[in-house]
Amino acid sequence: MDVQRLELLRELSERGSVTEVARATHRTVSAVSQQLKLLEREAGLPLTERAGRGLVLTDAGRALARSATSVAVARERANALWDEFRNHATGEVSLVTFPTAGQMLLPGVLKNLAASNDLRVNCTDQDPELNDFPALTSDFDIVLAHSMPGHLSWGGRGLTVVPLMTEPLDVGLPANHRLADRAWVTAADVAAETWLGVPDGFPFQRILHEIELKVGVNVEVSQRFSDMRIIEAFIMAGLGIALVPRYTSGGSQPGKFVLRPLRGVTSERQIVALMRPDKAERLAVRTVIGALQTRAAEVQAEHSVVTP
Repeated sequence: MDVQRLELLRELSERGSVTEVARATHRTVSAVSQQLKLLEREAGLPLTERAGRGLVLTDAGRALARSATSVAVARERANALWDEFRNHATGEVSLVTFPTAGQMLLPGVLKNLAASNDLRVNCTDQDPELNDFPALTSDFDIVLAHSMPGHLSWGGRGLTVVPLMTEPLDVGLPANHRLADRAWVTAADVAAETWLGVPDGFPFQRILHEIELKVGVNVEVSQRFSDMRIIEAFIMAGLGIALVPRYTSGGSQPGKFVLRPLRGVTSERQIVALMRPDKAERLAVRTVIGALQTRAAEVQAEHSVVTP
């Protein structure tokens, strides 16, 4: 069976439609359909079937798509072995990050990789809902994602997951707030406050739900933003309190707002790198992952404090 046709079948299994496969592979829809028909002829079994106006994989198609992943991994492993013999990571690595991780990690990573003249990292940012992170691995070599403990939207999807760091989420308070002089706060202390939140489906929302369960009251959220800089501006204006990432906040601005650890509720996020397993084999990708791990460790060391 033709390897490139196998890859198209794999793309169909992950992207869900021939139209999306055509878009991602820069082909026409008819060209993709024709290649899939040729693959069916090579395989000797129906690999797709009609579902409404689209195509879905048969059981045989799904099994062969999984095999296509193994083939892709083997090919990339062979290429990586050759690069290792040359001791040289080359090529382009595409990376997508959510904004605060990009702020925290990427400048240092790219600075550290600047000497690798034949390695180029192309970065962009998005701030998707929690369940959308895995889908981005179809279009990017590395996806920086975050989640709350115990809720991993990428579980069972066959992705390679590299943990980078755990970042505490503190309660951001106006500098003149009645709780600002505390060393830490509890759910009971802050449940009745006016909160600034994130859109529904974003990870931080789960912590507000835990506060509600802990205290038994509904948390009032006055405004919702996906951009933490806007949230911080509202805190400084005295318009509410919010959960703020400790390492990437502007909370070290005296007289503007302060950060206080939240005791009694798990308030942290896990930051990981997600990759398709074949892309994770590339020496260039592994080089970037190593730089991300190094920078993440440096950030944690820079902010190392004893949490009350």
